[in-house]
Amino acid sequence: MTDLNPVSAACVADLPQDALREVAPRYLEEPRGRWLGQAGALVLPRTVEEVAQTIRAAAEHRVGVVPYGGGTGLVGGQVCPDGPAPIVLGLERMTATRAIYPEENVMVVESGAILSDIHDAAQEADRLFPLSIAAKGSARIGGLLSTNAGGVNVLRYGNARDLCLGVEAVLPDGSVWHGLKRLRKDNTGYDLRNLLIGAEGTLGVITAAALMLAPRPAEEGTALMVVEDPRAALALLALARAHAGEGVSAFELMSGQGLRFLAETMPDLRQPFAEPPDWLVLIDLGLARGLAPAGVLERIFEEALEAGLAHDGLIAQSEAQRHDFWELREQIPEANRLIGSVSSHDISVPLGAIPDFIARAGEAIARLGDFRVNCFGHLGDGNLHYNVFPASGHDRAEHLGARDTVKATVHDLVHGFGGSVSAEHGIGRLKVEDLERYGDPAKLAAMRAVKAALDPLGIMNPGAVLRG
Repeated sequence: MTDLNPVSAACVADLPQDALREVAPRYLEEPRGRWLGQAGALVLPRTVEEVAQTIRAAAEHRVGVVPYGGGTGLVGGQVCPDGPAPIVLGLERMTATRAIYPEENVMVVESGAILSDIHDAAQEADRLFPLSIAAKGSARIGGLLSTNAGGVNVLRYGNARDLCLGVEAVLPDGSVWHGLKRLRKDNTGYDLRNLLIGAEGTLGVITAAALMLAPRPAEEGTALMVVEDPRAALALLALARAHAGEGVSAFELMSGQGLRFLAETMPDLRQPFAEPPDWLVLIDLGLARGLAPAGVLERIFEEALEAGLAHDGLIAQSEAQRHDFWELREQIPEANRLIGSVSSHDISVPLGAIPDFIARAGEAIARLGDFRVNCFGHLGDGNLHYNVFPASGHDRAEHLGARDTVKATVHDLVHGFGGSVSAEHGIGRLKVEDLERYGDPAKLAAMRAVKAALDPLGIMNPGAVLRG
């Protein structure tokens, strides 16, 4: 970043003039309030050529470029607080659905398309785009691909990377890669698509994507089941898959602490149990026509009850109840935000290690002081959100000095279990030091070599993922 220049009048003159806008405060903010960004210019292009013109101007004048999607990222990848003020490149005007091919289960959309709008467009074609996250009403597909977002349906359908067949992208020299192929098989050399997906805008700007669709499940069902502990939840997952196979769309772990946070911050939200259980799971099934999800869920619960894995449960009897069950899960992050965490962690460990990790992490946090832990997440794919909060009646401001110790304690334990300290949120700026601390040296060297080869001027999202 030290070799970059601030945005000059000459650079502004070379930018697409119809796309220039005054910098509004929202482009300099991120959801957790950890950083305040800066911008020397804001460009909101409508076409891939305007994106290319912007990148060419940035390269010529050695100015940084920060791609901006929906601004929902949680690791600071969308703001640049240090160094010369960059160009902020917002993709919000590139929202077109270019084509839908129902017979191929493919749709082509521009990178500024909002996730919920993609869901709606797929539904109109009687198809499903399975990627779903709590911020679906504001997150944009370019950012979701750039961070390889996960969400609640990874168990069945995979991460964003697994749902993308091809991309159109502008590379750091301003050239356009026309990679919007709709092919399931293409072995013509290096896979640039997968290199750009998950790169967080540090290797180029995704401007459009060919997304994989799926048939809409004809029958859907949802249940909440109270389990004894995370080990029982893991056994229940195996039982559910034995009954429903790939029909298990989501399998979410929630803790009683999460329900208590919901009761504290959202008292009007209907709670399913009079007293929050220590642990419960949300199971979502999507089955073929003629199959009855409620019946399958009943059999799963009966066997779980007999095996001592579960001791209470509710099966949704209507679409409204399904919505209510999911509302509990999807509002947990907002409740966490309102409570205010000391340190939040997006981690993954091997499935079989989850019970031991949760137990040992709880003991380790208890040794650090009086904290509350809300552990929840996507049990089916090993991704947990392990968040640490001050004790009741206390504020996180009292524990600012403990944040780094708490984070290191959790992440050291994750690393010891062979896990990842960034499961689905990316590296951004928040976890650059973590990547250096826990990353494999050979991988880091290869990443730096790729960055140097594709972006030798270091203009693309400077300071994100790799230290500038």
